[in-house]
Amino acid sequence: MATQASSPPPHHDPKVVTALRRFAISITVLNILGYTVLGFEQPWTWPLIAVATAYTVEISLEAVAAKVDGRAPRFMGRGRRGMVEFLFPSHITGLAVNMLTYVNDRVWVMIFGVVVAVGTKWVLRAPVRGRMRHYMNPSNFGIAVILVLFPWASIAPPYHFTENISGPFDWGLPVVILGLGTLLNSKLTGRMWLIGAWLVGFALQAVVRGLVFGTSIPAALGMMTGTAFVLFTNYMVTDPGTSPSKRNSQIAFGGGVAAMYGLLTALGIAYGIFFATAAVCLLRGGYLWWLHLSEKQRAATAADPAATTAGTERPTPSTGAGKEAVAA
Repeated sequence: MATQASSPPPHHDPKVVTALRRFAISITVLNILGYTVLGFEQPWTWPLIAVATAYTVEISLEAVAAKVDGRAPRFMGRGRRGMVEFLFPSHITGLAVNMLTYVNDRVWVMIFGVVVAVGTKWVLRAPVRGRMRHYMNPSNFGIAVILVLFPWASIAPPYHFTENISGPFDWGLPVVILGLGTLLNSKLTGRMWLIGAWLVGFALQAVVRGLVFGTSIPAALGMMTGTAFVLFTNYMVTDPGTSPSKRNSQIAFGGGVAAMYGLLTALGIAYGIFFATAAVCLLRGGYLWWLHLSEKQRAATAADPAATTAGTERPTPSTGAGKEAVAA
C-alpha cells in the first residue's frame, strides 16, 4: 500500500512554466542592463542578495509544506531542471522587489520585503478548484508592506530605467518592453482582457479625476507613457498566479485595480498603484473564500433533507401478516 509521502508533488502547467521562464529571463536581462547601462541606483550586490533570500525562503517553506502534506517537495525528482523551474517565481519576486523599491542603504529592509513577498504565498491562500492557491501578488505585496511599515522608504525613481540613455533609446526601451510583454501575455498567460480593462480604466479615472477634482488630465494620462508603467502593466498586474483567467473576471480585475488607483490617488495616498493592486487581490481572495464556503453550505443543505428523512421516518404499524412495511 502506497504511503502518503510517496504522492507526487503538484507541478505547473507547461504554458505557465514557459511564461515564468520568459518572465525570469526578461527581468534578469533588464537588471543586467539596468546596472550596466540604464542607471539603476541600488547597489549592484543587492539583486544577488534579493535572489539568494528568495531562493532560501521558497525552498525552506516548500520543504515544510511537503512534510506537512505528506508529499515530495516540488523541487525534487526532476534533477536540475526541476529545481530551476521551481525557483522561477522566487527569482522573479526577489529581483522585482529590489528593482522597484528604494530603501537608501538599509539592505535589511529590502531583505524583509523579499521574505514577506515569498512568504505570503504560503500564508494568504484561498481554495481554487479544489486546491489552495495564493491570491496576493507576491512582489506587489512585499513592496506595499515596505511602504506601509517604513514611511521613509519609497519606490525606485521611475527615471532610473532610462537615466543614462537618450535619443531614440529613450523611447525605444519602453517600446521593446511593451512588444515583448504583449507577446508574452497574448500567447502564454492569456491576460490581454485584463490589460485592456486596466488601460481603459486607467484612462477613464484620469479623466474623471480631472473633471471632478481639477487634476491635470494630460499629466494624469502622461504616466501611461513611462517605462515603469509599461513594466507594471505587462509584468506585475498580469501575474498569472494571482489574476483570474476568465474573460469577465479579467475585465473586473483590471478595471477594479484602475478604479481603486483613482480612488486612492484622489484621496491623496501616495504609491496608489501598488496599494490598489494589493487591495483588489485581497478582495478577490475574500471572494474566492466566499464562493468556497457558499458551495460547502449548499452541499450541506442538499444533504440535510435526506439525512433528516432517514432519521425521522418511522415504520408503519404491523400488518396482519406479521411483517412491518419499511420505508424505502
